[in-house]
Amino acid sequence: MRAAVLNASPGQLELTDVTVGPIGPREVLVRTAAAGLCHSDLHFIEGIYPHPRPVVMGHESSGVVEAVGDQVSYLAAGDHVVTCLSMFCGQCEFCLTGKTYLCHSRATKRADRLTVADGAVMAQFAGLGSFAEQMVVHENACVKIRSDMPLDVAALLGCGVLTGIGAAWNTAQVRPGDTVAVIGCGGIGLNVVQGAYVAGAARIVAVDRVAAKLDLARSFGATDVVDATDGTAVEQVMALTEGGVQHAFEAIGLAQTAQDAFAMLRADGVAYVIGMVPPTDLVSLPGAAFISEKRIQGAMMGSNRFRVDLPRMIDLYLQGRVHLDELISARIPLDQINQGFAEMKTGTIARNVVVF
Repeated sequence: MRAAVLNASPGQLELTDVTVGPIGPREVLVRTAAAGLCHSDLHFIEGIYPHPRPVVMGHESSGVVEAVGDQVSYLAAGDHVVTCLSMFCGQCEFCLTGKTYLCHSRATKRADRLTVADGAVMAQFAGLGSFAEQMVVHENACVKIRSDMPLDVAALLGCGVLTGIGAAWNTAQVRPGDTVAVIGCGGIGLNVVQGAYVAGAARIVAVDRVAAKLDLARSFGATDVVDATDGTAVEQVMALTEGGVQHAFEAIGLAQTAQDAFAMLRADGVAYVIGMVPPTDLVSLPGAAFISEKRIQGAMMGSNRFRVDLPRMIDLYLQGRVHLDELISARIPLDQINQGFAEMKTGTIARNVVVF
């Protein structure tokens, strides 16, 4: 099969012929239908975050099951699935206390599934490696979806949609009447906006520097938009909300915007850092702010229960209550993947999707 492989970081992806090994007892072989280009991939491609190489990149994908291991009971050949990097073992403390999205068990990840002609082993990014025509993954990396859901759109649910909507629904537990600010209206931020909208937030302030993204945010449910170009986003949000919001979401991955999210809070508000802040960067906060019970925390993959959350999101999409089609900027073939990431760096698009 063909796969997009990262051999050097920073670097570009190289199309490579990769051999898929035999599937294990609890593994499934998936014919990849589509894979979204996520900013998380770009962090590793550019070397901001480290990863063993060579590695088949990609982690936001959908496909059709072709074969299953002899101990797989949840899936069968022909099932339509979305993959998720929040694969769970079901046995560790995080899984047993309801935080499967924090599972770090190696039991669901093998290191020898993929090889190239000279026998070298390919790593699979996030245990998936979805920039490939096929994937061999643990059954607990998949959720079965209804067959009338378009697979190119479904791919977005595996990361961007799940992370954004999940941050509003699960991490923050936004309630009817709450006030929300979202910094960054790309693929993640737009989904935070619509997650807060579906949850019933009374005020949703979208913050970005790109007018087209702010227009999209309005269509996704934002009640107000703030152009952050002049550096006064915090002041504008504070004025619009008469003193700050209950929930502020950082969806870019910068120390400064994490600090801005915290500064937008009212007393007892919480800032959620969804973006991947570079590991060497420090977030600095004023100590006196904690007296009024303001808080800041990370948000991992929308604190998801993906086998529960994704079918619900699909139902809402097919009912016209959640927007997904508008998130796709372009559908591209695998051989245009580097061009797709180059476009992402311009900051003017939501999601490019590789369609196989």
